[in-house]
Amino acid sequence: MVLKTFNVQEEVHKRFSDFCKGRGISMSKQIEWFMESMTAQDKEVRKEYLKKLEEIKKRKYHKFSSISELRKIVEG
Repeated sequence: MVLKTFNVQEEVHKRFSDFCKGRGISMSKQIEWFMESMTAQDKEVRKEYLKKLEEIKKRKYHKFSSISELRKIVEG
């Protein structure tokens, strides 16, 4: 694993960070999957990534601001 620095517009970074946090997904892993899908020789890999991304976007997510709120959601 390597640490890389990229220049990204602050607003774009914030929106993507919020998107990932709101869905409980790793921002760096999403970037890695995107890079892999864009450079893959197999076009099916790219299709699979885009399909997974669409599935993530369509999911329903619960918002919580504390562990106790999360426990209430999980315990029902």
